[in-house]
Amino acid sequence: MTHAATHAATHPLPLTDPRAAPLALVVPFCLAWSSAFAAGKIGLADCPPLLLLAFRFLIAGALLAAVAAWRGEYRGIAGRTLGLLALLGLLNHALYLGLSYSGMTYVSSGLTALIVSANPVLTAALAALLLGEAMNRRKAAGLALGVAGVALVVRGRLGSGMDAPLGMALAVGALVALSAGTLLFKRLAPQTGLLAGTGVQVLAAGLALLPIGLLLEDAGSIRLTAGFAGSLVYQALVVSIGGYLLWFRLLQRTSATEASAYHFLMPPLGMLFGWLLLGEAVQPWDLLGILPVALGIWLVTRG
Repeated sequence: MTHAATHAATHPLPLTDPRAAPLALVVPFCLAWSSAFAAGKIGLADCPPLLLLAFRFLIAGALLAAVAAWRGEYRGIAGRTLGLLALLGLLNHALYLGLSYSGMTYVSSGLTALIVSANPVLTAALAALLLGEAMNRRKAAGLALGVAGVALVVRGRLGSGMDAPLGMALAVGALVALSAGTLLFKRLAPQTGLLAGTGVQVLAAGLALLPIGLLLEDAGSIRLTAGFAGSLVYQALVVSIGGYLLWFRLLQRTSATEASAYHFLMPPLGMLFGWLLLGEAVQPWDLLGILPVALGIWLVTRG
């Protein structure tokens, strides 16, 4: 292992960086994260949701952990830190996505997107209360614009007759899990390299979801199609590895409020991927929602 790799493993990046997140970090994160819904929908045609997520997490977690171990990033890590990372994995991966995917079997995807897109608002409010992050009128206005833009994007997908209370409760649970995972990552600052930390989180999520999926879902309904394989590989490599590494790097570079603001882009970008990959219809009003979203993010993240 090189000196640089040793330094990276023993001296993880600080949890606060005075520099703003560059576009080279923000753009691939948003593209990877927002493409997950369309890729996941392809896989769900051939595999139940919890088992699909479990397979995705186990593949991604095993790869991340293997590379991190080869780089020596697990040397000297305390058991308490590994336990903390496992807890973060349950919140950021297993609960957030498990509840989201399960919720969409009861309510419209638009309502799920709208509920989960409140993540920046909830995170900002809790970060101001628990982490002491500054909240001013400019950021509050930006958060409000983000919510309004997302509402424009998903308005046509609401009220489809599928909006059962259980589905809404699952979506709210996903929202709380993601916000809690974001705040805990900032508050507790696990001292590991990104590969090691993300590897433990993703692997813990997969190990937690696999027995639940086998208990609640029909493994015999899985069909080994090209669509299922392609979806699984894409979700494991691009989303769970690439997207989450970029997400935690964003949290290291910015505040929890600023990093979470980029989640306002996920519904409109997810709509774009749905149109490109699944042929889903896009209306002119959907595109207008991107404008307040972009302005809101600018207000929240500008120096």
